[in-house]
Amino acid sequence: MQDNLNALDELNKGTTMGINAIELILDKIENKKFKKELKKQRAEYIIISQKVKELYKEYSEKEPHEINTVEKAMTWSGVQMKTINDKSDSKYADLLIQGTNMGIIEGRKLLNNKPLNKNIKKLIEEFVVMQEESVEILKEFL
Repeated sequence: MQDNLNALDELNKGTTMGINAIELILDKIENKKFKKELKKQRAEYIIISQKVKELYKEYSEKEPHEINTVEKAMTWSGVQMKTINDKSDSKYADLLIQGTNMGIIEGRKLLNNKPLNKNIKKLIEEFVVMQEESVEILKEFL
């Protein structure tokens, strides 16, 4: 049971990080196609986040763990520092790909190393596939 809760917490953190990262840069993107794609990806993260919260209710009366203020600040400062000299759409796509790849790795680790409920496993697989597809789309903007 604890593995299931931990997996849902990690998945919720991953979706929250994805949403926050996109929201941090969305107003900086000039390419309309890129901006439209980011809005679509944010919506996909939100859907998965909602599914996490629904599944979480089966295991706990609490809410899933969120990323904390320090993690949000670190994400913000990381984006600011890495784009100080390059504010191109390509640079933002690069940063999003790097973050998304971290989510894919964490998702694969959960799938490969934890005995999980089939519904949780299915949701993690959905998350990983969504992120893998996102990376392929983001490559267009490098």
